[in-house]
Amino acid sequence: MKDKNTAAQIHAHVKAGRPSDGKKAPETVEDKVLDETKADLDELWQGDTVAALQKENKELKDKVAQLEDKYLRAEAEMRNMGNRQKKEIAGMLKYDGQKLAKSILPVADNLERALAADVTPDGIKQLHKGVEMTHEHLIHSLEENHITEIPAAGKKFDPTMHQAVSTVPADKDHPADTVVQVLQKGYMLQDRVIRPAMVVVAQ
Repeated sequence: MKDKNTAAQIHAHVKAGRPSDGKKAPETVEDKVLDETKADLDELWQGDTVAALQKENKELKDKVAQLEDKYLRAEAEMRNMGNRQKKEIAGMLKYDGQKLAKSILPVADNLERALAADVTPDGIKQLHKGVEMTHEHLIHSLEENHITEIPAAGKKFDPTMHQAVSTVPADKDHPADTVVQVLQKGYMLQDRVIRPAMVVVAQ
């Protein structure tokens, strides 16, 4: 019975990695590797590595928040810029004729003065002179606003700028497809026809 107990004690010591005399067994390479691995894991989860990862995580979150804030600010600025442009365009369209109107107002003033002139021989002369000056002022105002007369008399008929209302036989002075007479002048705004010239064409 005593021998069985002694054998069991020896087996327990061997299983525990210690000699039967109670002394610590020599550390093997495997034990050393296991100990170092355990120590590394302990340091990874409990030491500076975790703190570093937490710090890096916080920095990344801060950067994401900053980028999100910059994106929202840029989006708001683009929206405000678009609204300003729409407002400016609307204002330009609404008051597009302001310059022309200011240029033509003196024409209305001159016409009123001409109508107020006395109907006498001298008054008729003054009236004619006033109307002549008013016409010159009007043409100048139109030209200042890029509104110009369409060339027509003696020119080759151009359906994009001329509107033929009648025709006459062609002759040596008026070849075929030539504008013989202008019944109503046409005008252009920049390069756009705003009213074609009404003309008589030779055919």
